[in-house]
Amino acid sequence: QVQVVESGGGLVQAGGSLRLSCAASGSPFSIEAMNWFRQAPGKQREWVGFITGGGSTSYADSVKGRFTISRDNAKNTAYLQMNTLKPEDTAVYYCHVAGRWGGSWGQGTQVTVSS
Repeated sequence: QVQVVESGGGLVQAGGSLRLSCAASGSPFSIEAMNWFRQAPGKQREWVGFITGGGSTSYADSVKGRFTISRDNAKNTAYLQMNTLKPEDTAVYYCHVAGRWGGSWGQGTQVTVSS
């Protein structure tokens, strides 16, 4: 069973930065895409961005230019560097890892941006 663990969330002032990590373990297959999602209180979960095994990335318009996704394939870990944070970035951030088994979600990590 593939386990996904996010970490790095916390409280930060507007304009600040945080880096989230997403570590996957237990996969019998190579990990393909690693996606980041977020869910704010009372809102639907929304896609933030992804990175492929080859390092290609794509981002939602709301975070483009402020967030950067990277990964360390040797560690099966993805990172979400978040800069110039805004109060509207406040949400629980989730990682979804995809591969030949299907996909697995992490439990999420809370990010709170104060104004």
